[in-house]
Amino acid sequence: MMRRALQNTGWLMGARGINAVLSLVYLALATRALGLEGFGQFVIAFTFAQLVVGFTSFQTWQAVVRWGQTAEDRGTATGFALALDALTIVTGTVAAALILWLAGDWLPIAPDLRMPTFLFTLVSLLAIRSTPTGLLRVHDKYARAAAADSTTSVMRAAGAGVVAVFAPNITAFLVVWGIAEIATAAMYWWMAGQTERIDWRRFSLSRLPREAGAEQDGKAWSFVIGTSLSGMLTIASRQLLVLLVGAFGGAALAGIYRVAAQLGEGLLKLAQALLRAVYPELVRDPENARLLAAKMTRIAIVTGAVVIGFGLVAGEWIIIAIAGSAFLAAYWPMIILAAAAALELSGASLEALLLAHGRAITNFLLRGIPTAIGLLALPWLVDALGAAGAALVVLGTSVLTVTGLVFVSRRPRD
Repeated sequence: MMRRALQNTGWLMGARGINAVLSLVYLALATRALGLEGFGQFVIAFTFAQLVVGFTSFQTWQAVVRWGQTAEDRGTATGFALALDALTIVTGTVAAALILWLAGDWLPIAPDLRMPTFLFTLVSLLAIRSTPTGLLRVHDKYARAAAADSTTSVMRAAGAGVVAVFAPNITAFLVVWGIAEIATAAMYWWMAGQTERIDWRRFSLSRLPREAGAEQDGKAWSFVIGTSLSGMLTIASRQLLVLLVGAFGGAALAGIYRVAAQLGEGLLKLAQALLRAVYPELVRDPENARLLAAKMTRIAIVTGAVVIGFGLVAGEWIIIAIAGSAFLAAYWPMIILAAAAALELSGASLEALLLAHGRAITNFLLRGIPTAIGLLALPWLVDALGAAGAALVVLGTSVLTVTGLVFVSRRPRD
């Protein structure tokens, strides 16, 4: 189990590594083509779409993995996940339209950017790929998932190069990012279809909860809601901060924070890869789950320490080389966010263990309470410390969440 988990993690981290390198390419192109203010406005528009998708979508890949371990059950789990994705598209589209057209000046998106932002949000909703991701993971096809995942960064980097030369404006960059989303979703669905025939006839919101409920004391919806709320909190603690920084400090400050996050939260992507690779193994072998989680946590701690040290030594040089000296204010926020991501990396296996035991609501509470506290403190911290204040919100949230995960994982269940 340990070997397979490490192999799967390796595939995901390999894809993350490729994406990280390419993300530096398109980050450099976007920051230099748009400038401090323009890049900040682009970041706010892009973040709005991510927020809508994050707040209206479900972690359907976890449902596919949890209830799709056998071929007989997988069709039902996939049909349930597809129905949830359809619900996301409808809900997200309505929410985005209402917010963009009814919001006043409090929403830091310029009036002339609201229609492009809405169209990009719609594309992002249509490009949801959580369900095919779950199908690939339940079959241990992590190499295929890694190849599909790399499509986003390849398309963004190539498109950003063209746009930076011929049409260096915010709308053009949004078009490129939208094409990348559609291409990635198409690749995921193609890979999933190559792995297993997808039975669309089982499209249903009621079948799986009814069948799983009979076997598991009606906890199917509790699990789905809990994992979705936890995903929403991850979005809130990261992406919502970008939007709020733009609202409280302006587009330029949002751009600085985004650069810091892009460079400093690389470990967070590794944490997400670790969670996604380890979770199926913990579901399959609950007897050895705690031992595997402990080993993966020790590996994560060492990795986090090395990356933070590298950031302290070379951080300023990296920022100047990629984004330019105008973004040097991102240095300390980057270090703080790297520390927060290192904590998340060390707690990823513990979170996977909690989810494997079906305790999604507990996981939501462990993230929800610290996130609420951090968001309440955000206006004062941004006013006093700028982008570093927003980064401290993320760090404080991670400290409290991972501490809670450690405490809960050590308590014996009744």
